[in-house]
Amino acid sequence: MGEPFLETVDLNIERGGRQLIRDFSLRVNSGQLVQIRGSNGAGKTTLLRVLGGLSRFGFTGSLHQSGSLLFIGHQSAVKALLTPRENLLFHLTGEGVNRGIDIERALASVGLYGFEDVPSSQLSAGQQRRVNLARLFLTRQTLWLLDEPFTALDQAGVLLLEDSFRAHLQSGGAILMTSHQPLQTIQPDVELDLSGL
Repeated sequence: MGEPFLETVDLNIERGGRQLIRDFSLRVNSGQLVQIRGSNGAGKTTLLRVLGGLSRFGFTGSLHQSGSLLFIGHQSAVKALLTPRENLLFHLTGEGVNRGIDIERALASVGLYGFEDVPSSQLSAGQQRRVNLARLFLTRQTLWLLDEPFTALDQAGVLLLEDSFRAHLQSGGAILMTSHQPLQTIQPDVELDLSGL
């Protein structure tokens, strides 16, 4: 099966003196979709941020990561004064792999053809979310950590996103995501509920 992209053993996360996650073990392999559920405040976002190395909260236990990762949070990471094209260029700084026509194709893939040079402040919340998700069509990262990726998306947007999930998994990538809602056209390989942890 090979080395997992991400593995935790007995992970414990505390926030503000409160134990959020206790003895959490998980292995994410190539081609796997893992969905994490849980009530509000159960620690889904904190867990994802710890797994991505983006949290200031400490943890105990073992956390090993071998895949390159892309993290997209549930809040829009779109800068209102920039256009969708400029926002994607900003996020791609450092990857140095996608420019010009790639960005136009990515925006078209999320239903934003013709909006490339409109100030993002003029886009709806769902359109801004789609700008953020266009990054999925540009990245070469193998492990996607997605926090509530369906937020503010309409049905067509959800289906587009699930199509991108399917393509990424078939190419050998992996996805670890949080979501309150069930997936429409693709089933997770692993489902975890943090409410009982």
